[in-house]
Amino acid sequence: MKSALLAASATGVFLFGLSAGTAQADEGMWTFDNFPAAKVEAAYGVKIDQPWLDKVRAASVRLTNGCSASVVSRQGLVLTNHHCVVDCVQDLSSAETDYVQDGFLTTAREQERKCPGQQAEILAEITDVTETIRAAGAGLSGQAFNRARDAAVARLEQETCAGDDRYRCQVVSLYRGGQFKLYKYRRYADVRLVFAPEIATAFFGGDPDNFNFPRFNLDVAFLRLYEDDKVVETPQHLTWVARAPEEGEATFVSGNPGSTGRLLTVAQLETQRDLAIPMGQLQRSELRGRLIGFSEVSAENKRVATDPLFGVENSFKVFFGRQFALNDAAFMADKRAAEAELKAKVAANRTLARQIGDPWSEIEAAQAAYAEHYLPYRQIEAAAGSGSDLLSYARTLVRAAHERAKPNTERLPEFADGRLPLVEKRLLDERPVDKNLEALYLRFWLSKTREYLTTDHPAVQQLLGSQSPEGLADDLASGSRLDDPAVRKALWDGGLPAIQASGDPMIALALRMDPLARQVREAWETDVEAPTARAAERVAAARFAAYGDAVYPDATFTLRLSYGQVQGWTHRGRTVPATTTFSGLYQRATGAAPYALAPRWIAAKDQLNPDTVYNFVTTNDIIGGNSGSPVINAKGEVLGAAFDGNIHSLGGDYGYDGELNRTVVAASSAATEALEKVYGLTGLLDELMGR
Repeated sequence: MKSALLAASATGVFLFGLSAGTAQADEGMWTFDNFPAAKVEAAYGVKIDQPWLDKVRAASVRLTNGCSASVVSRQGLVLTNHHCVVDCVQDLSSAETDYVQDGFLTTAREQERKCPGQQAEILAEITDVTETIRAAGAGLSGQAFNRARDAAVARLEQETCAGDDRYRCQVVSLYRGGQFKLYKYRRYADVRLVFAPEIATAFFGGDPDNFNFPRFNLDVAFLRLYEDDKVVETPQHLTWVARAPEEGEATFVSGNPGSTGRLLTVAQLETQRDLAIPMGQLQRSELRGRLIGFSEVSAENKRVATDPLFGVENSFKVFFGRQFALNDAAFMADKRAAEAELKAKVAANRTLARQIGDPWSEIEAAQAAYAEHYLPYRQIEAAAGSGSDLLSYARTLVRAAHERAKPNTERLPEFADGRLPLVEKRLLDERPVDKNLEALYLRFWLSKTREYLTTDHPAVQQLLGSQSPEGLADDLASGSRLDDPAVRKALWDGGLPAIQASGDPMIALALRMDPLARQVREAWETDVEAPTARAAERVAAARFAAYGDAVYPDATFTLRLSYGQVQGWTHRGRTVPATTTFSGLYQRATGAAPYALAPRWIAAKDQLNPDTVYNFVTTNDIIGGNSGSPVINAKGEVLGAAFDGNIHSLGGDYGYDGELNRTVVAASSAATEALEKVYGLTGLLDELMGR
């Protein structure tokens, strides 16, 4: 049945946080069809009703590059973070015109430029398809289980959105398989850049200040939705306000948190702690060093590496925080206590115990297979290329050529009919490719693959033959023509015959590695994913039996709503205020990166109100993917855009601490002041203010 995106839950809420017996204030990334409105009203005295939820949902945007956003005017104007569009800004830049360093400003619609590969989506409808998905895999195991589930998903997505390419459908697993929902999105494939400040302004303080507070970042940007080359009319939009937030004011964050592991078992958390995170951090650390060295060669190298380096440094700090949480003995003790409590509730009910069995032991057993398959799966399939656009294009072309020849329900999930439009857009949109940076990524990936899998591994032999990683990488990057979108389109349209006839060295590599990659993927899905999914469904059933649906699901890059308030925090005797101001920005500036002000801000200092609130923090529960989410009050007014968390929130993938975890927000008060007095964009400001 279709959920009504409907009535907010009025049931009592049990919050499954650090331990099953401890409710954490303001915890939860709630789906719009199960929002705890009664609890919010009791805590903050504000009423969240269905019209409010419908309005916020209709104005909330998911960007397919992994960020969130919101509609803030009747003319399709979209607010997000600068760091959510910096890849677009860099794609639109050149050696002669560097919008990343200088900012991207427009004063007329014809100056707004399309962001390559970007798509915006607004959630229109949720349908519960749990029984259909469960029935598809009933009685099956291993790869048969995966394939039957994938076929059911492909069929549902295609049938629900068939015949209308304005919509995209996606089946989502919630509660680690406890529920399956079909999300139907209104999609906008033409997304154009309207405004982005200088990176020195958006990312003032750089990596040292990242995930910290006080902060002084105008990490905001504006996009606009177009369709048929016309501006999209958006009567359902949020209201922009220029005032500063108030201490204690109730706040709501509507966005698309990417993923969390709060419902993982202890065995799964231990695997993340002992294997997956350390391996990833080793590679991120080395790649960061290579990118820094690359940046120091020339000004042009520094320009093209700015965004990639930011991404690697950001990810490194995120996973450092996750590792720190999992290394905390008290944190893990709480997780073990929560798991033991749930097991005890199951054991106390004989009927339930017979139905559930011991899925925790099954998941623990699957961790051995995880350890066995992880390195080849990571190097040959999941992280192949380590960021190379050319290899990504080649692998997409090769896989698509094989998969599109199959019936829809027999394809790999990412090539099902309902998902092909986005695949095609990302493949064919024009964006610059730097061959020197490509060679760096390929050298790194090939050398690490040889290092971790060893020279004698069949995959390494197949990839390298008699060549060195460096020699092959240079040949691939310099010889490939896949940087030309016309070449990619010809191969996409020509299908497998064109692929097999291509002399492109990157296509040849993708053809050579695809059978190997499929093998390691099949082993991973059969030995790790399938048994884990089947067992996790029974853990979810146990959780529902014990606590009902008054717990929130792990994040899945689907629309969620969190609640909280504007509030600082105290840690080890130090109290951190909830807000910063423009005066603090100028006091923090040193003139040297990363604390150097952009020239416009130096010139505008005397015109700005020094008491304007710049950034602020709230107790809202967010995670990566929430970047760009609107932070709104109970009236649905935009107080700012969420762009970060504090250092304590980095363990938020696995749990929430209401005393310390904070969301960091770029205030609309600061953006309003800056648009007028720093950038002189009065037309954009008039549109925001509805004037």
